[in-house]
Amino acid sequence: QVQLVESGGGLVQAGGSLRLSCIASGRTFSRYGVGWFRQGSGKEREFVAGITWSGGRTRYADSVKGRFTISRDNAKNAVYLQMNSLKPEDTAVYYCAAELTGLGQPDALYPHWGQGTQVTVSS
Repeated sequence: QVQLVESGGGLVQAGGSLRLSCIASGRTFSRYGVGWFRQGSGKEREFVAGITWSGGRTRYADSVKGRFTISRDNAKNAVYLQMNSLKPEDTAVYYCAAELTGLGQPDALYPHWGQGTQVTVSS
């Protein structure tokens, strides 16, 4: 079983940066693909970024390409989301999730989720 805890959210002005962290419990976390998702108020949850178990491949939603970077450190059971050039439309609760194919694809089944961290970008 994997448990995930996100942190690093907050209030930032447009154009600013935040770094989200997702820390996992469990010895087998390095086998999991990980995705970051977000859900804005009144909106459906959407895929933001994903990373394979090894960190060798990453994927991004078109809306964040070139601004967000996902990375992981399996020795620390951690996955990060560096968010630069933030826009008001990035405001949402951000969740990390883990899945067992190890690929971190947007349409994978993610059975393990964190509680989320709020990101608010002011204009």
